Amino acid sequence: MNASTTLKKLGIEQTFNYVYKDPDKNMPKLMDWADKFARGEFASQRKAIREAITDPNHPYYSYIRRIFTEVDPNVSKTLAVNLFINSALVGWQKEEECRKKYDCNIPWAILLDPTSACNLHCTGCWAAEYGHKLNLTFDEIDDIIRQGKELGVYMYIYTGGEPLVRKKDLIRLCEKHSDCVFLCFTNSTLIDEEFANDMLRVGNFVPAISLEGFEEATDGRRGKGVYQKVRKAMELLRSKKLIYGISCCYTSANYESITSEEFYDSLIEMGAYFVWFFHYMPVGNDAVPELLPTPEQRIGVYERIRHYRATKPLFAMDFQNDAEYVGGCIAGGYRYLHINANGDIDPCVFVHYSDSNIREKTLLEALRSPMMMAYHRGQPFNENMLRPCPMLENPQKLRGMVTAAGAHSTDLQSPESVEHLCAKCDPYAEHWKPVADKLWKESQQKKAEQCTNEATEAIIKNNS
Repeated sequence: MNASTTLKKLGIEQTFNYVYKDPDKNMPKLMDWADKFARGEFASQRKAIREAITDPNHPYYSYIRRIFTEVDPNVSKTLAVNLFINSALVGWQKEEECRKKYDCNIPWAILLDPTSACNLHCTGCWAAEYGHKLNLTFDEIDDIIRQGKELGVYMYIYTGGEPLVRKKDLIRLCEKHSDCVFLCFTNSTLIDEEFANDMLRVGNFVPAISLEGFEEATDGRRGKGVYQKVRKAMELLRSKKLIYGISCCYTSANYESITSEEFYDSLIEMGAYFVWFFHYMPVGNDAVPELLPTPEQRIGVYERIRHYRATKPLFAMDFQNDAEYVGGCIAGGYRYLHINANGDIDPCVFVHYSDSNIREKTLLEALRSPMMMAYHRGQPFNENMLRPCPMLENPQKLRGMVTAAGAHSTDLQSPESVEHLCAKCDPYAEHWKPVADKLWKESQQKKAEQCTNEATEAIIKNNS
């Protein structure tokens, strides 16, 4: 069912059209509709959005208006229906039912690699060397999505390789599964006007463009001229009124530039709607542990990103430091899993160990396999949400799970033993632990004090 049909079925098409006539005046009406259909779920998120759309001084007041004034209505309506109705409301309820029924993790999103191929030759990346040898066929991806939707999954995220090597197939999948959201990590150099027009037509494809920082850092890793190609792609997407975001990996080498206010402001200037920050992971036999951020640098990321997103109109997620908002590690099917171009089902895009392949097992069978059930039984891997990962911050946990499950390495270039991987994480985990424990304790004390103050204010207000 497409977005327009869903809007008519739920009787809210007129609400959307009403908002578009005068966003400043009518956006609260949309939140009235959201409150009605949410059935009490996502209360804090709805409260935050309502505050943002009603307070002109709120940093996201202008951001939300951009969605109604600078994004094509077909795109915004399609994403609103597929993300908030199909994925968050309908899908989440089905996922909860399946979690109880099958006593295993059921993901909210599925990451998959359509291909191992890439059109660039980035430093430190295996994809360009591995070439076009591995691909999930169109029918295989289609079947993964079909199985996912039976479990309530309406969010699919493409990684690679460079997924847009398969862009015609990806658009076909958007058309066939018009009720889903498709996000794609991409270097963006294959985005042209024809593809942008296809994105505009289907409305449910969102690129997350990789940047290493400014021009020197990006070209230094990805090749001369790539940064300008990225800028050109973003200008094209903006001119077509499409939604797009940025993906960044911070290391000990690029920490200062990629987390700087100047860089963050440049993303806002480029028209990005979101940015995802990823912590460097020492995955693979050729990984460089020296690129792991120091404890001081990671604290800097923690503080900077939280400050920026609270004060600037750009939604940011810091995937190693924001675990408290999602209950710890989200891999192993707890909120997502990863399927590579060989069909191997990994618990995480950074944890290349599997006991299942989509060509041999159904998605549900894989979720009930020893490796995935080890995640299910072990999560959260640490009560300190600043130490969520079973690899990076708790490497002894990953050693135990891989060994007990009899999982094998799925690294497509050079198989890596779990001992080799975890040995690179041991020193990091040891150095981060005391810093993280102190930071976590302080943050929880602040939250407790804030809750106490809010409760006191509410009592005074009610008695006045």
